[in-house]
Amino acid sequence: MAYTISDDCIMCGACADNCPCEAISEGDGKYEINADACVDCGSCAEVCPVGAPQEG
Repeated sequence: MAYTISDDCIMCGACADNCPCEAISEGDGKYEINADACVDCGSCAEVCPVGAPQEG
């Protein structure tokens, strides 16, 4: 199941910069993950300083 980004997101962009499939984009107040493009690799969660990306 694809990752999601919680409301803890601080909009630093680390997750989007690290996503190998470009599934993460800026949303309204936090980043959002396109579930259809996410390959569930966990790269976003590894680099997030606040742990916002979470397994869906």
